Amino acid sequence: MATLSDPMSQTRYSRRELLRQSGLGFGSLALAELLGGPDLSAATHTPARQLRLDLTPRAGHFRPRAKSIIQLFQNGGLSQMDMFDPKPELTKRNGQPHPGEVETFQLNNKNVLLKTPYRFRKHGESGMDFGETIPHLASLADDLCMVRSMYSENNNHPFAINMMQTGKTFAGRPAMGSWICYALGTENQNLPGYIVLRDPAGYNTSGKMVWSSGWLPAVFQGTEFSTSGVPVHHLNPPGSVDPRARERSLQLLADLNRRHKERHPLESELDARIQNFELAARMQLAATDVLDVSRESKATREMYGLDNPTTAGYGLRCLMARRLVEQGVRFVQVFPPLKPSFQPWDNHSNLANDLRNISAQVDQPSAALIRDLKERGLLDDTVVMWTGEFGRLPITENANGRDHNRHAFSLLLAGGGFRAGHVHGATDEFGYRAVEDRVSVPDLHATLLRQLGMDHERVSYVYSGRAERLTDPEVTGARVVQELLES
Repeated sequence: MATLSDPMSQTRYSRRELLRQSGLGFGSLALAELLGGPDLSAATHTPARQLRLDLTPRAGHFRPRAKSIIQLFQNGGLSQMDMFDPKPELTKRNGQPHPGEVETFQLNNKNVLLKTPYRFRKHGESGMDFGETIPHLASLADDLCMVRSMYSENNNHPFAINMMQTGKTFAGRPAMGSWICYALGTENQNLPGYIVLRDPAGYNTSGKMVWSSGWLPAVFQGTEFSTSGVPVHHLNPPGSVDPRARERSLQLLADLNRRHKERHPLESELDARIQNFELAARMQLAATDVLDVSRESKATREMYGLDNPTTAGYGLRCLMARRLVEQGVRFVQVFPPLKPSFQPWDNHSNLANDLRNISAQVDQPSAALIRDLKERGLLDDTVVMWTGEFGRLPITENANGRDHNRHAFSLLLAGGGFRAGHVHGATDEFGYRAVEDRVSVPDLHATLLRQLGMDHERVSYVYSGRAERLTDPEVTGARVVQELLES
């Protein structure tokens, strides 16, 4: 035990209480630094240092343009010169050596330029170029913001995925969805703020690490919802339980939790466990109801491709994503099919067939989601992000494939105040490197936070004595890309 003295009395403290009272406990530091200090207020305008580490809705630094984000993550590495970024010079010089140095990942690359096997065509009044494998997304050209000048920091899948999801290449950091829920909470207190929809057959590259809350409290991590069977596994009690008995049990549990929390007021992990248990009880009704797609019209189900075995699985996840943001969920993450592999856009060989096959599974449902949100008046305040972790090389691998490329890739954004019908940035004549109006992954994160009403430099959490941020602007130089946004 330790003793602190004042002129009036002496009070005995445990070692833990001494650290708390003297302001040296990291939990207290994190709470004091919540969202960058007192400038950011809660929905009730309580000073930020008094905010709880929970999912209560909170206001941002300024009026938001969007309320939620749906990330349609296409892991494996989308081939930009085959889908979004036509390169006539690549076609013209097909079979010739690349004139400069090219960074490769695999060992079986040849320094031979490879033209696209697909035709490109302009779409919409904007004249946006798309490859032939994604006609449904192409039909929405005037609703899309295409960024051709993205670049990342690593050309290995797990590291690049970490970069896209957490802002850094190494593991153990909170995912973007966790940061957003930490900063803003969520509007529906009967559902998690961050929900993950994956192929029920298994996990894509990096598995659950992709939606981890890292060292943020566990209440902010992604929650998996299933698209087969019950939405949330292990949520309902086994067997038949009398509803009145169940209600009394839950009330007793709540009372016990409250008493335990009173004895340990600053334990964030305890808070997270209690909140998760209480949320699970509320979800027993809410989750089943919100994900009951049988209530959707025949036309809606056909639009998402639920009647087609090729598109049904991914289409159901996209439809669920719409229903979730409709109910106030803050961040929804949708993962692609596990066919042809757990990183389905990784076209190291057989590019002509494999790219077409995975495109056929996700194109119609992705476009249906954007169209559906727009028709329901939800696209204005929902950002849809369609992206992989990096791009592909303009040279050949295995004679008919492309290797990883961190120096350039393309992505699509829709809704939430992003400029519709706009193409941003450019790559070199072969599509190898972003050269004009370059956008880093931290720049993208900063811009997304801006649309949700947050200053990315002021969204922080103290961990191991350092004020951590999603964008880490002092290191990355992250900036809001105003050119992507509506004026």
